[in-house]
Amino acid sequence: MAKKPEPRPNVSKDDLLQYYRDMLLIRRFEEKAGQLYGMGLIGGFCHLYIGQEAVVVGLEAAAKEGDKRITSYRDHGHMLACGMDAKGVMAELTGRIGGYSKGKGGSMHMFSKEKHFYGGHGIVGAQVPLGAGLAFADKYLGNDNVTFVYFGDGAANQGQVYETYNMAELWDLPAIFVIENNQYAMGTSVKRSTKSTTLFGRGLAYGIPGEQVDGMDVLAVKAAAEKAVAHCRAGKGPYILEMMTYRYRGHSMSDPAKYRTREEVEKIKSEKDCIEQVRDLLLQGGHASEEDLKSIDKDIKALVNEAAEFSKESPEPPVDELWTDIYA
Repeated sequence: MAKKPEPRPNVSKDDLLQYYRDMLLIRRFEEKAGQLYGMGLIGGFCHLYIGQEAVVVGLEAAAKEGDKRITSYRDHGHMLACGMDAKGVMAELTGRIGGYSKGKGGSMHMFSKEKHFYGGHGIVGAQVPLGAGLAFADKYLGNDNVTFVYFGDGAANQGQVYETYNMAELWDLPAIFVIENNQYAMGTSVKRSTKSTTLFGRGLAYGIPGEQVDGMDVLAVKAAAEKAVAHCRAGKGPYILEMMTYRYRGHSMSDPAKYRTREEVEKIKSEKDCIEQVRDLLLQGGHASEEDLKSIDKDIKALVNEAAEFSKESPEPPVDELWTDIYA
């Protein structure tokens, strides 16, 4: 008989089901985006988030209305996790007027003021100082909002990250720096690109506390996020969370990912997959049946297919859209 998983604190059936749905939505959405890219309906670059879903879903579980988020170009998961509509995201990917940036931003550069999502940024590490700026605005306004500043293990070697750490600590900014360490940057293993044993540890030189978290476990992510959020809301300055995660696909759609073995990827999928972990908790805890979970999957596939159809039917932006949204 299979050993039952250790009991997890402070997690309800409803929460578990919500995390399952949210992660599955990102997974199915990204799979569909990959298909549309292969069909030539998505142009330019497309960086998929498959494998890393627990990071954004766990962090968003600790967020409140008014909190902000900013990230790099592997950003579709972050958009869906903060409540942006799948139709608008997919339409933006396909360059249509119904997209969040009216088809002018594409995969890397879409925004939602309503959901406090400030991009998608194509320049490696450029979002980190911008995130500190968002956090500075909240400190200046005197509220208790926090900003989640996402970047990867590759961006963690950029100089502007450390300039930002220095300012954030100096000014006690309510910024949570989230390093999504998927272990390969573009195609170079983190073991070859840095001698540091941890990436969050570099923040200690600036007096910024932090920790390394199992980014494949949504409950571990949520617990760490709640700790970081409480630290920031209490006015204690920034916090660093290094999420140890893994992407199943290449860096982008044009990357065959030959720098790692198929066995390595399959081992992570079979032993650490974030969605399967929650699925096991739901089934073994008696919170859901196989039929319940199939029904959720069916609903999500329908939602994603609807988003894909919307993105195909939405018109391309007219030429005069070139002259709008240039100045704030």
